[in-house]
Amino acid sequence: MYNLNELESIVKQCNKCPLAKTRINAVFGEGDKNSKIMFVGEGPGFHEDKSGKPFVGSAGQLFDDMLNAINLTRHDIFITNIVKCRPPQNRNPSEKECKSCIEYLRWQVKIIDPQIIVCLGAVAAKNIIENRFSITKNRGIWYKKGKFDIIATYHPAALLRDKKKKSDVWEDLKSIRNLYDEIKKKTS
Repeated sequence: MYNLNELESIVKQCNKCPLAKTRINAVFGEGDKNSKIMFVGEGPGFHEDKSGKPFVGSAGQLFDDMLNAINLTRHDIFITNIVKCRPPQNRNPSEKECKSCIEYLRWQVKIIDPQIIVCLGAVAAKNIIENRFSITKNRGIWYKKGKFDIIATYHPAALLRDKKKKSDVWEDLKSIRNLYDEIKKKTS
């Protein structure tokens, strides 16, 4: 079994799909390596590709605000993406690209062992919950897969484009915080 540092080294060397040819940096993820909660987006954008860190652009700033709204910080969670390299022009990653990279996410989940997984957007939800997942119809619903409690909400970038979605995300965030508090009570 890998540890997180070994897995990160492997991801940074990866060339399983064409995204490796156009990336500046593979974006592995970051945060608490023992977190009970993992957030998963779709893939790095322009700023993430440049910095090698997840969620650092304007959507990342909004993500930080979302965490702060429920009294969490990046130090409390682990944040990563389905694909670890930026798709050109920030397009959604293809099914083939997701399949090439999903094993890395599975290893991250196995190593970190969160209890809650939050899918940020449809791409993450389709790859983690169900491939026909509809973010507009099914966001905010809890799913149990094995030992994991999984929920999907809108990606922060979607909120930047459509502010009307913010109230839905606020409800999802409160639900996430409630379950997180329940888990923390059981484990303390």
